[in-house]
Amino acid sequence: MEYNDQVKNRVKRIEGQLRGILRLMEEDKDCKDVITQLSAARTAIDRTIGVIVSSNLVECVRKADETKERSAEELIKDAVNLLVRSR
Repeated sequence: MEYNDQVKNRVKRIEGQLRGILRLMEEDKDCKDVITQLSAARTAIDRTIGVIVSSNLVECVRKADETKERSAEELIKDAVNLLVRSR
């Protein structure tokens, strides 16, 4: 799968969020601020996972339809399992 610039930019923003969290910790900021930022980073990661899985699913279903290797149902089950495991 190719990862487009939009997905890469999401990961770069998450990287920036994590660096910011580390900076908050190094500056001994309030735990509420740290937890808030950790929660925001987790949400961003979860959304990125969703984007990657859904993009991959669309691509896989198209290929499977062309090659008849696997059914769309099998691919959808795999995608759901990936999402469940990521939580």
